[in-house]
Amino acid sequence: MGLYRIRLSTGASLHAGSKNQVQLWLVGQHGEAALGKRLWPARGKETEVKVEVPEYLGPLLFVKLRKRPLLQDDAWFCSWISVRGPGDGDEVRLPCYRWVEGDGVLSLPEGTGCTVGEDPQGLFRKHREEELEERRKLYRWGNWKDGLILSVAGTKLSDLPVDERFLEDKRVDFEASLAKGLADLAIKDSLNVLTRWKDLDDFKRIFWCGQSKLAGLDGGTLFEADFSLLDGIKANVILCSQQYLAAPLVMLKLQPDGKLLPMVIQLQLPSAGSPPPPLFLPTDPPMVWLLAKCWVRSSDFQLHELQSHLLRGHLMAEVIAVATMRCLPSIHPIFKLIIPHLRYTLEINVRARTGLVSDMGIFDQVVSTGGGGHVELLRRAGGFLTYSSFCPPDDLADRGLLGVKSSFYAQDALRLWEIIFRYVEGIVSLHYKTDVAVKDDPELQTWCREITEIGLQGGQDRGFPVSLQSRDQVCRFVTMCIFTCTGQHSSVHLGQLDWYSWVPNAPCTMRLPPPTTKDATLETVMATLPNFHQASLQMSMTWQLGRRQPIMVAVGQHEEEYFSGPEPKAVLKKFREELAALDKEIENRNAKLDMPYEYLRPSLVENSVAI
Repeated sequence: MGLYRIRLSTGASLHAGSKNQVQLWLVGQHGEAALGKRLWPARGKETEVKVEVPEYLGPLLFVKLRKRPLLQDDAWFCSWISVRGPGDGDEVRLPCYRWVEGDGVLSLPEGTGCTVGEDPQGLFRKHREEELEERRKLYRWGNWKDGLILSVAGTKLSDLPVDERFLEDKRVDFEASLAKGLADLAIKDSLNVLTRWKDLDDFKRIFWCGQSKLAGLDGGTLFEADFSLLDGIKANVILCSQQYLAAPLVMLKLQPDGKLLPMVIQLQLPSAGSPPPPLFLPTDPPMVWLLAKCWVRSSDFQLHELQSHLLRGHLMAEVIAVATMRCLPSIHPIFKLIIPHLRYTLEINVRARTGLVSDMGIFDQVVSTGGGGHVELLRRAGGFLTYSSFCPPDDLADRGLLGVKSSFYAQDALRLWEIIFRYVEGIVSLHYKTDVAVKDDPELQTWCREITEIGLQGGQDRGFPVSLQSRDQVCRFVTMCIFTCTGQHSSVHLGQLDWYSWVPNAPCTMRLPPPTTKDATLETVMATLPNFHQASLQMSMTWQLGRRQPIMVAVGQHEEEYFSGPEPKAVLKKFREELAALDKEIENRNAKLDMPYEYLRPSLVENSVAI
């Protein structure tokens, strides 16, 4: 009993406010009280009300809210609700960060975070069960293509739950930049409809968008780049014209001056009954060596975009997102920890499946693995989705990169992984005091199993755990999830504009077969590289997807506060301080480099797979 002060915070996006009234109830451990006053939530504003409550409620557990449509339903984006009880009690924050639609009752639990084991009286049991039951109806597993890891069910944007859709600022920016890119492409095509490539300098005509500097790798041992995953993949046919693929093997040497240089290139694997494939060397005629390198770069384009970027970045993050929404209630501390790193992932992936890699999408139009080869490549690459490959300490050791001082990816990935691990460890230690508490958390175990057995389609055969038996295992698994959605995705996404906008450096397709002799000329090179339309479309899409996003949240800098209480806030504060220190270290190092490596700089790493 006594005077309660309640504040409602409404999001700032264009349609976040509502013309509907909102009714509230306070639910404590010993009672419930309906508040007589109704509120009108305004966009970007906090609405406050003070109410005298005659009942004794005890410690606050929930705020229940109901939006009352007048003439029509007007959705409301509720950021959070806070409640300050009688006297000088602490303010209790109840996070929401979702759309409120219809006139159903929504219950928001207080924001401390609570596992099943931390709720021995079962105060939140019914809420947890009902929330997950509703979520499993909204977030269903789907199968985009047979033989791939699973995705969210639904083939179009309107199939997604409303809370997974872009907010207005993100949607407008994304669609406006896409329209601009396609308009520029149409103008270029119309002005150059009869253009034929004569020289590599001709590619400069497609640079109507901003250019950027490249990032580089310095470093003293031999390395092999193996593109054999492409062997036997059926190449695309574009406008009745056959395109071509290669499956190169490249031997590179890390020079004393720090440059990683190709020493030998073999463009095709040996096959029975055929002459051995030629070995291309730096001592070959310049155009012969150039053409061989262009073939390697084209093969790298295919594997980078499909295996490293789409599969290991986007689709892996989608598995984590769907499993999280199906298995962890909003009150669970691991949900609160990981949910900021899942923002916009489902929508950007549906957009990719309906535009980039769909039937008659960008890949079918201009990429040599399009027309079905890209799907087969994804199926093959799925066999290499091992748990250790998603954990940089193990992955870098397996690839022999831990001691290579000039591998800036290795250095920065390891540092970022360690910082994320300490952040996760800080939250986990607040809620799991023993390994037994981990083993006895049914929601946590279900989440882990859902990712491995269902989403990853038997990922236990590739080293993923089906259960978590200790606090250290939880920290490693959750760190893997967050690093995949942040640093690992950014490391393969941010370089697209740098590396792919100069089309000869990463041709999306090749129009002549891989050479079997060493008599290539400039004319051969130009006839092999993408034509004007293909190159222009590659440049336009590279700019659209590779540009620095104006609507971007850097890793760890999310405004949403899913945890309440001083302890988790102190953990987040330390996380941000360590990220800032790493950012400064990378800035200082890059100042001494001719070509800085910035793809894992925390201020540029996005907080989720959102582009």
